[in-house]
Amino acid sequence: MSKVPSSLLPEKDRGFAEAVARVNAANPFLPERIAAEREALGDEFQMKEAEWNTRPPSSQPNRNVAAITARCAGLMERVRTLPSGRRGGSAAERALYEEVAGYWLYQTYAARFDTVILASLAGQGDEGRVSFFPAFKADVERVLQVPGWEPAESQSAAHLFSCAFQIRRAFHAIFRSLVGGSAPMARLRAEIWQSIFGHDLGRYRRGLYARMGDFSTLITGPSGTGKELVARALAFSRYLAFDSRRGSFGSDFARGFFPLNLAALSPTLIESELFGHKRGAFTGALSDRAGWMEVCPATGAVFLDEIGDVENSIQVKLLRVLQSRTFQPLGSTESRRFEGKIVAATHRNLPEEILAGRFREDFYFRLCSDQLTTPSLRAQLDDSPADLLTHVTHMTARLLEPEEVERFSRRAVSWIESNLGGNYPWPGNVRELEQCVRSLVLRGHYRPAVGLSGASGEDWISDLRAGRMTAEDVLRRYTRLVHAQAGTVEETARRLDLDRRTVKARLAS
Repeated sequence: MSKVPSSLLPEKDRGFAEAVARVNAANPFLPERIAAEREALGDEFQMKEAEWNTRPPSSQPNRNVAAITARCAGLMERVRTLPSGRRGGSAAERALYEEVAGYWLYQTYAARFDTVILASLAGQGDEGRVSFFPAFKADVERVLQVPGWEPAESQSAAHLFSCAFQIRRAFHAIFRSLVGGSAPMARLRAEIWQSIFGHDLGRYRRGLYARMGDFSTLITGPSGTGKELVARALAFSRYLAFDSRRGSFGSDFARGFFPLNLAALSPTLIESELFGHKRGAFTGALSDRAGWMEVCPATGAVFLDEIGDVENSIQVKLLRVLQSRTFQPLGSTESRRFEGKIVAATHRNLPEEILAGRFREDFYFRLCSDQLTTPSLRAQLDDSPADLLTHVTHMTARLLEPEEVERFSRRAVSWIESNLGGNYPWPGNVRELEQCVRSLVLRGHYRPAVGLSGASGEDWISDLRAGRMTAEDVLRRYTRLVHAQAGTVEETARRLDLDRRTVKARLAS
């Protein structure tokens, strides 16, 4: 008769540990994370501290997080001081203990990770070298290597260090990329998190982390909504294996992003920039040159902006990269291997481009194994009007001295609301708002460009009231305004109760 394992966790500790496991597994940008924290703390939970995940990482400790961390420390101490005969426990109890220890380790070292991350983002990284791994490893051995236990390979100190560093980088990267607390931005943060880790963090830690480069990401959305910033966040958040012998991650994560705007270059230059070329491959190729596909490391990402504008011959070569991970430099017959991740973006409706024969269907389905959509600025402000001040303040902070930011930002928002109106469609999205802020800094006013998709402004309203517009002018401009908010031809047609071809014709006129 087999011996029944002794109990490792009393009922109260087991319930807390199960809640911590749910905290660890939850997407931090979804309500499920707050619910799990509430369950872990019970009456200690403070609702006003709950939405820490809507703010950038801070040196100021969050009370709920600090309380959970302290309770984790107490539980670990109780387990480690149990008599040896009671340290066995079931496999499920050991797994719960490891969840508690993992949470404690991450929170204990978060501030030290922040120092490394902020240095790299400021261009002062030390090629991935980190000095505090020995302390982290000592804590791993102290809290996880309990006598009589056989730790899983996924619980090695170096791997746990890499995962903790990646999670912390993801928080920083996402918050640097996405501004505002609207529901559309909250959803986008949650979706970016899933693009980085998948929906099962346990599976990710066990092995998926090594295969995420095989998932290309397609970012869609209107122009000016920050698609490149999202791509940068994905690149900065990739898994980096820690080499404990060298005391280094091997590379600086902030140097792993390789962007290329495909709409701005000729096909020959696109191929040269992406795949490199041999000397003499074309006029002006005076020496061999490595392209982004060769320069990008396995832990980096190549960003293909405006992928919807690239011609068929380039699509075929990029399809080969996605299918076989191989490419050839211009002027060479030698195949080389691409090890990184592909991230692409477009404001175009690619299914429509496929139907029109301008985009390859096989290439599209290789690109969109993972897909994100950036919301328009108008959609954000419709959900959270206060985000206008948040965006303006974020932009102003890059232009003015700190003591001037708040006062100018409030004046800028007041000017916008008085002169453009609270429902101005922002056809140029965040990019147009930034131009507006810069114009207000320099000139004290902003005049929207006439003829932009959806642009209304004072000129249109004045012309409309004065009877200077034809019926076709009104229909065309109103269609553009709705399209700027809707983001797609299909949604515009639905809102206007029009045929899709009619909408396309008005947008093109």
